Amino acid sequence: MSGRTSKLRILLADDHELVRRGIRGLLRSRRGWRVIGEAANGREAVEKANKLKPDVAVIDVSMPELDGLQVTRQIRDASPNTAVVILTMHESDQMVRRVLDVGALGYVLKSDLAANLVKAVKAVSAGKRFLTPKVSEIVVKGFLKSGKQADLPERSEPRPTPRQTEIIRLLAEGKANKVIAADLGISIRTVETHRAKIMQKFGLHSLAELLHYAIRQGIVTLPSSIDSAR
Repeated sequence: MSGRTSKLRILLADDHELVRRGIRGLLRSRRGWRVIGEAANGREAVEKANKLKPDVAVIDVSMPELDGLQVTRQIRDASPNTAVVILTMHESDQMVRRVLDVGALGYVLKSDLAANLVKAVKAVSAGKRFLTPKVSEIVVKGFLKSGKQADLPERSEPRPTPRQTEIIRLLAEGKANKVIAADLGISIRTVETHRAKIMQKFGLHSLAELLHYAIRQGIVTLPSSIDSAR
């Protein structure tokens, strides 16, 4: 998705008209960015995403009919090239894990909306993760906790093969199976097989745990939004 930030097609989904109006104003302040569709509930968001194939979807996590997590999962399945930014009031570790696990690249707290939404959309449109500073701290704490737990047993930890490392990196960056398959020139079924073996080999149970593992192994770097948001 790199290079699309000058001409960007955005879908906006939030069940509050006033909130959508404010977000719309922030997004339209960027030259070349267009809000090509809006939705007031989750089902409408999925339908419009499937029809319009936006570059970025900005999705409120709390919506009627389908919540933002269900919406994100369905959008990522149907339109893997659409990057998703989740908007939420929650900054709990549990919510961060759930958002990462459904494949969203951006996590923006509504309290930080004015300061970070444009940065988030710009980042995810280039295929990068964006976590606001408070959320980055949660991820770092999870990384440190998992790192300490991993250091306790005195045993040789299995190492990923070069191909597994490549797939771990792409998964940690939030790429969908379809996109990984296209990038690597392999079938989706092969990607799914690699993914299942990786999760089993390293005792991982979610994409959030995989992200922590990738950070600990130096396969990906810690989210840079703390610095970029200043």
